[in-house]
Amino acid sequence: MAFLAPGFLSLRCVFISRTRYIRFTNRALALRQCRYTRTRSSRGTSSLAMGLFSGLFGRESASPAAGSRKPMPVPEKHYVLGTPLKTVPEGMRVAVFGGGCFWGLERRFFQTPGVYSTAVGYAGGSLPDPTYYEVCSGRTGHAEVVRVVYDPQKVDYLTLLDVFWSAHDPTQLNRQGNDVGTQYRSVIIYADDEQKRLAEATRAAFDKTLRENGYGRIVTELLPAADNPFYFAEEYHQQYLAKNPGGYCGLGGTRLYNPEAIRSALKEMEAAAAAAAARE
Repeated sequence: MAFLAPGFLSLRCVFISRTRYIRFTNRALALRQCRYTRTRSSRGTSSLAMGLFSGLFGRESASPAAGSRKPMPVPEKHYVLGTPLKTVPEGMRVAVFGGGCFWGLERRFFQTPGVYSTAVGYAGGSLPDPTYYEVCSGRTGHAEVVRVVYDPQKVDYLTLLDVFWSAHDPTQLNRQGNDVGTQYRSVIIYADDEQKRLAEATRAAFDKTLRENGYGRIVTELLPAADNPFYFAEEYHQQYLAKNPGGYCGLGGTRLYNPEAIRSALKEMEAAAAAAAARE
């Protein structure tokens, strides 16, 4: 397997059929959830993505029962911010977003002032603590998501929605660019009624803008966090593009999201709702 020589290539995602035929595809096309990326591990040597070994040697080929699963081990601290990766300090809030490959979306959020910590993982599926290989198989129903821990005194949820909507094309169903599959769907997992209200309002306002510019309707899902827990992804996915600056990122927004215009639209929507309530 000379083509997997150290320091050169690692497998981003693998689809393995029941006959264990491994379908390798061009990185740029990212066909059927398979793509290659040039990457190096944090120690400076390349490594084969764990999904390949799992599929070849059977560690993940048979999904264990829910009761036998263990949480994914992850680093104690954020690679970029130096803050705890798992714990949420008192006074901090949590937001969860999915919009294509979680590598690129996470980078957008950990570069946002006021964000305390970020982590990539999986949510919206049927299996607790899934592995990357299982999610890529399409059998678990999970989406790749980013958990954002933020300080509400420094950044509000509306600003995080600005980052989310501008980072990807929410009219693409079960894909973002060359990344195709249900795990790449657009989704907001809200923690409370206020997050839900703002997510719905900004979705409606941005949908109007997109339709006026020739796009289809927004297909972003809104799901309650109470029913859709976040599960951490593997260590090598955490802050991936900070560890591998030249790594793959398939995200590309519409360039139509305007925070000021969205806020004006929200004010108009709120005023119209207040007027309708007054008439009742």
